[in-house]
Amino acid sequence: MSSPLLKRELGVFGATLMGLGSIVGTGVFVSIGIAAEIAGPGVILAVGIAALVAVCNGLNSAQLAANHPVSGGTYEYGYKYLNPWLGFTAGWMFLLAKTASAATAALGFAGYFLNAVGVADRTYEILTALVALAALTLVVLTGIRRSNIANSAIISVTLLSLAVFVAVGLPEVRWEMPALQNDSSIGSILQATALMFVAYSGYARITTMSEEVREPRETIPKAIIFTLVLTMLLYVGVAVVVAGAGGADKLSLQTGGTTAPLEVIARSFRIPGVSQLLAAGAITAMLGVLLNLILGLSRIWLAMGRRLDMPRVLARLNPSGTTPYVAVVVVEVTIALLILVGNVKTTWSFSAFSVLIYYAITNFAALQLSPAERLYPQWLAWVGLGSCLFLAFWVQRQIWLTGLALIAAGLIWRAIVRLLARN
Repeated sequence: MSSPLLKRELGVFGATLMGLGSIVGTGVFVSIGIAAEIAGPGVILAVGIAALVAVCNGLNSAQLAANHPVSGGTYEYGYKYLNPWLGFTAGWMFLLAKTASAATAALGFAGYFLNAVGVADRTYEILTALVALAALTLVVLTGIRRSNIANSAIISVTLLSLAVFVAVGLPEVRWEMPALQNDSSIGSILQATALMFVAYSGYARITTMSEEVREPRETIPKAIIFTLVLTMLLYVGVAVVVAGAGGADKLSLQTGGTTAPLEVIARSFRIPGVSQLLAAGAITAMLGVLLNLILGLSRIWLAMGRRLDMPRVLARLNPSGTTPYVAVVVVEVTIALLILVGNVKTTWSFSAFSVLIYYAITNFAALQLSPAERLYPQWLAWVGLGSCLFLAFWVQRQIWLTGLALIAAGLIWRAIVRLLARN
């Protein structure tokens, strides 16, 4: 018996907002500061290169989703156009990276929120993160329509705060860029590019939820293109302000602390209130990231349950067919377990490696599209594939070695599960 399908309730506007809600979060509030520390003023170039790679990947994701509009993203494309092992690898890497990222977003929200209300005691951080996780899980369980309304409200505050930061910060830019602790060598720019790519990768949420999009062949490409263009313009503006108005003393920050790099820079602006608005934007951004990760992760669990790479119970939908409720609960539990460990952080380097491998498989799958299925030139897939594999190994050596070990562990898990299923 085939599994029931989710209802299609998202148009271009809603899908674009979902993409923005997934992208504009820890990426802009944290990764630009990290990348600027590594590459100095070269962060502006890194933002641009990462955007071009993201456009190639985004267009290839769009044409795959348009031809195969089901939940699961590259996990499903790998199965359909490549082979089960590559499909599973894509899903496995997505689960590993994004579950930890969701826990980090929840803890990040807790840190920003407690700072804003003047609570210095960090013992409340885990409890606050768990409360936020529970609240957003309830929102997701009500279905995609209410989730989209909540996401629209969240992303509106975030975008407003960043727009004000750029508008007020541009006059503060010193075009004689200050010398930072690290130079803008080719190697540092490439490493920064790999880290910045993660800040664009949230558009995958549009493809993982393509089963819920109306007229996917038209809606998905438009939503991805709009999302990437708006994000690139925003990131370039933020990067110019960070590199030009920041300076070495403001960029050499402990990103694991409760203060965001952007907030520190905003405190030096002559117009008061920008740092407070930015703090509010950071709080809503973390909530937006967490909400969208719960949505995206639950759809991957749903897809893997349908194919028996995970227990079939994960493929169950609620009576109205709007939510894979078992998968959502599993996502909540796994994120909560990571929150309970403490200040859980998947470094941006690990996220970069896993996401780049995920999109390398996406581009490889796009190469298999027939001429009738293809919406864009095939060279886009070759550029995307080559750049993803190239950038993946510009992160630290121990990070990509750990990533390769986790891929092997996942494939062993799948082999065992399949063997037990046959017996």
